[in-house]
Amino acid sequence: MSLTASDLRVGYDGRIVLDGISLRVDPGRTVGLAGPSGIGKSTLASALAGLIRPYAGTVTLDGVPVGTRRGRMDGRVTMLFQSPRRSCSPRQRLGDLIAEPLGYRGRRRRDQSTRVGQLASEVGLTADLLGRLPDEVSDGQLQRAALARALATDPQYLLCDEATAMLDALTTASIVSTLRRRADAGLGVLAISHDRELLDAWADQVVELG
Repeated sequence: MSLTASDLRVGYDGRIVLDGISLRVDPGRTVGLAGPSGIGKSTLASALAGLIRPYAGTVTLDGVPVGTRRGRMDGRVTMLFQSPRRSCSPRQRLGDLIAEPLGYRGRRRRDQSTRVGQLASEVGLTADLLGRLPDEVSDGQLQRAALARALATDPQYLLCDEATAMLDALTTASIVSTLRRRADAGLGVLAISHDRELLDAWADQVVELG
């Protein structure tokens, strides 16, 4: 059981960014991914999430190659991006943002409301914030909502692409604490960061690219 990249060659528009890269994220473990800007950390995460197709090599989800009929993500792998302003609709209230994946699962509206409240509480969002638009909250509050959305499907693996880079120390600590609790419950986490000190304190293992 793992999310695994094996001998990947990945890039964009024919340009190779990474070649021969292998990485494994196990359930209940946090793997840190470090390296200089432009080395390909985000590209690797995108390949693991199925957002881009590798030129060579394979991505497997619990032993099944991603992209096959049996290897669909189905909410089992989600991503948390660096900028919540870019990954969240400016016209969507925080409660609706968190609820968005739940609609795809066919939950009744009452069940959705209960689940949104649970997720908001888990990430440290108060109920009064759920009716606000993104431009009415701070970056940290919006990133908490984005994290709640990413956790809404109860994924097996979460890929955090510089997810704390724009946040203050208090919000970073809160998000890391939430993800540690999820990891203790079995979530596999890939944590990408320029902050090696943070990764050393957070991750079970740190992989250095470059």
